Amino acid sequence: MTSILGISAFYHDSAAALVVDGEIVAAAQEERFTRRKHDYRFPQHAIDYCLSEAGLNPAQLDYVGFYDKPFLKFERLLETYLAYAPRGFRSFLKAMPLWLRQKLHLPREIGRGLKGEYRKRYIFTEHHESHAASAFFPSPFEKAAILTLDGVGEWATASYGRGEGNRITLTHELRFPHSLGLLYSAFTYFTGFRVNSGEYKLMGLAPYGEPKYVDLIYEKLLDLKEDGSFRMDMSYFNYCAGLTMTSRKFDRLFGGPPRKPESPITQREMDIAASIQKVTEEIMLRCARHVHEQTGLPNLCLAGGVALNCVGNGRILREGPFENIWIQPAAGDAGGALGVALFIWYQLLGNPRVPAADADDQQHGSLLGPRFTEEQIRSFLDNVGAVYEQFDDDDALCDRVAELLASEKVVGWMQGRMEFGPRALGSRSILGDARSPRMQSVMNLKIKFRESFRPFAPSVLQERVHEYFTMRPSQPSPYMLLV
Repeated sequence: MTSILGISAFYHDSAAALVVDGEIVAAAQEERFTRRKHDYRFPQHAIDYCLSEAGLNPAQLDYVGFYDKPFLKFERLLETYLAYAPRGFRSFLKAMPLWLRQKLHLPREIGRGLKGEYRKRYIFTEHHESHAASAFFPSPFEKAAILTLDGVGEWATASYGRGEGNRITLTHELRFPHSLGLLYSAFTYFTGFRVNSGEYKLMGLAPYGEPKYVDLIYEKLLDLKEDGSFRMDMSYFNYCAGLTMTSRKFDRLFGGPPRKPESPITQREMDIAASIQKVTEEIMLRCARHVHEQTGLPNLCLAGGVALNCVGNGRILREGPFENIWIQPAAGDAGGALGVALFIWYQLLGNPRVPAADADDQQHGSLLGPRFTEEQIRSFLDNVGAVYEQFDDDDALCDRVAELLASEKVVGWMQGRMEFGPRALGSRSILGDARSPRMQSVMNLKIKFRESFRPFAPSVLQERVHEYFTMRPSQPSPYMLLV
């Protein structure tokens, strides 16, 4: 038996994943245990859960992998600072303590987290290798093109290549500071949302605006090529040398300073969101078309934080040249933990890979997190004094939930194992009647205490999806990654 633990940590969305003899046994994000959103700290709770799920202790692990190469990242940090010095001294100084305390000593930090019981090899893959591995190896394809898009790894901000059998090969990359993920994050910052957290809010705000700034973005900020590659005019951006994402020149271009968080959202922010969303979709589509031209393959695998832009993914599916696409459900940095574990099993150890014959993926519905027994649930409810009714018949339970939904009640639904990745996929979900025009505001304002414009995902049987959405009847979409 070969047991491989994958870890991602110290940037955002830290996570752990466990692969045993090629099977994805467990994966979880640290935030699900600490209740600290996008928790970047060492994923101690997630690691403990993964080992517990498999009945292993750290000494029984054969390999431990980390999802990127910290020394290459540190090289980028130093070179970027030297390129802009003396500007950027404050941001450089702010970054140093975590690097000197933990990031440059990862074997020591991981060893401590494993209680000193693991004494074998540590393996570090490049960031975009981890993304690519997480996209291809669990997919249902024997061969596929691979496209990864995010903020930045070591130096790469995007990459493409191909996967076949048990190997992935990345042949081209876009390099820092030119980055679709950082471009989108800059607009996230400018519209008053938190970077590495609020990008999905920007995407949700886009339908409320008009894309009136698209030409301005192309004219001033980007030199976009037909293949989807681009160069950014860095005089408008400040993330290389400062503590902000955009510069005063950017402020002047868009009619004033960034919106202050929690201040009212105006039509300007809505129009900016619509504009950068349209630009992002165009870049994603051009990248996909170019990758198809270069590989000639009918299938595409996507990962990286930008692959959580489900509107852009939907355009690739509808307007792009690929017959099938598969997107890693934990497409952001959390998925890197799974990617490095699978990379070790297939690419480094050379184990054979056989995609599922029924065209399902190897991700198990991304239901890879903790589960709770009936006894544990009952004990918890009793301890908090909850009033509850127990159903011994699933049909009766579903009938009762349907009644509640039809009467415009909101239902918290929990079953089985927790989802791995940012989407609620039916195991830990808040349910409402999609037919009711008032449910969106009720759930946003009274249940989730968030902005009223935030969207919800509808759930529909696969055989009836074409009745409601512009998708092929046979096209699966189990992971809330296509709009």
